Amino acid sequence: MSTKTNDLIVNVKPKSLFSEAIKTIRTNLQFSAVGKEQKIILITSSEMDDGKSFILANLALAYAQEDKKVLIIDCDLRRGRQHEIFDLKNVASKGYSNLILNYDKTTDLKKYVLKTNIDKVSLIPRGATPPNPIELLSSPANAKILNELKKSYDKIFLDCPPVLGLSDALVMTKYSNANIVVVSAKKTKYEMLEDVKKAFDKANATITGVVLNKIEQKNKKGYGYYAYYEQ
Repeated sequence: MSTKTNDLIVNVKPKSLFSEAIKTIRTNLQFSAVGKEQKIILITSSEMDDGKSFILANLALAYAQEDKKVLIIDCDLRRGRQHEIFDLKNVASKGYSNLILNYDKTTDLKKYVLKTNIDKVSLIPRGATPPNPIELLSSPANAKILNELKKSYDKIFLDCPPVLGLSDALVMTKYSNANIVVVSAKKTKYEMLEDVKKAFDKANATITGVVLNKIEQKNKKGYGYYAYYEQ
């Protein structure tokens, strides 16, 4: 099975400039995790169309290439597209929103986990769009689900909605060990990033790093350069 998009660059062009940049992010995260747990990594953005899902998918692949068992959870219950990136169907009755809503002690979590065409990478798609995403993500059921899933995977990646205007990502920082914010060159204003920082501070959460996306290359070829900055 092949993907419908060209998003999985780390897989199809592992030696590209982009892939090397993603591996640098992985390495920096590993350094920041020395002496502490870093099983759950949350990725969000300042606003829509910054490329957070794209960055997350490729970072997950980079960890899988190090023989890590990886799970991606699409926590963007409104507009999540991880199923599209991996060319999988978003089953309306078996996504993350459905899992939280229907969870109890008898729930078989494996029924909600989809295998991707990439070895060691699995996905829980977003599922049906609920009228109250924030309530689902804030629920005790969600905490129990993540606690159970941690036992089965080396790394769990949470694809969360943009921070500005929504509280979903900030709620999920209660469960994450590292938080990455994706921003766009020539699009994200400094004031917006300041607002994101204030939102994290208000939630008593820390931004582990920022990925600067969509930087133009001088030769106008390739996928552009992506940078990681650790705070």
